[in-house]
Amino acid sequence: MVPKELVVCHLYGNLLNTYGDNGNLLILKYLSEKMGVAFRSEIVSIYEPFDPQKYDLVFVGGGQDFEQLIISEDIQTKKAELTEYIENDGVMLAICGGYQLLGHYYMGANGEKISGISALDHYTLSQESNRYIGDIVIHNEEFNETYYGFENHNGRTFLGKGERPLGKVVQGKGNNAEDGSEGVIYKNVFGSYFHGPILARNENLAIRLLKIALEKKYNEPLDTSTIE
Repeated sequence: MVPKELVVCHLYGNLLNTYGDNGNLLILKYLSEKMGVAFRSEIVSIYEPFDPQKYDLVFVGGGQDFEQLIISEDIQTKKAELTEYIENDGVMLAICGGYQLLGHYYMGANGEKISGISALDHYTLSQESNRYIGDIVIHNEEFNETYYGFENHNGRTFLGKGERPLGKVVQGKGNNAEDGSEGVIYKNVFGSYFHGPILARNENLAIRLLKIALEKKYNEPLDTSTIE
């Protein structure tokens, strides 16, 4: 049997790591190795090309306003390649600012409209003198899974065409505190405002990401019995 390997792109990993979001990669590495799958990750940052054919999974986290502003400019140079990756069912986990940048735009702290890459059909507004902060619980009816986390965001995101929420809010504010949605699923892209990191408290979601990515790569069922 040929050994399996998961090749992960940590997009802007040296700039986006608010609230320990990089811990998501540690969880994926831990679970991969429990399944006997080699785990290899590399950072693709500013001024570096993104190869949509190279990676089995992409992770992008959240950051502060200064870092996100830099990245919002650089990510435009990767727009075509990232969109190609997404449309070809590439697996991605995007948290907070990374989630926002996949959409059309988000409003900055000073009221400026900052462009995303429009790979997904959502947009993000800002709030004046307010943030959504606290524990959050959501339920995904499609998978019949409940996810637990912590949210801390000023943005109010509204989903668009082809997008469905990662879950319905049971406790907390979610995407916008209006429509009861939190996060996004589009094709094999999973986005969320959950920090903490999200996969540390939600092993079921981590296993789901690994299963999708590895079954897509190797075109065969993935045995998760060693970790479930």
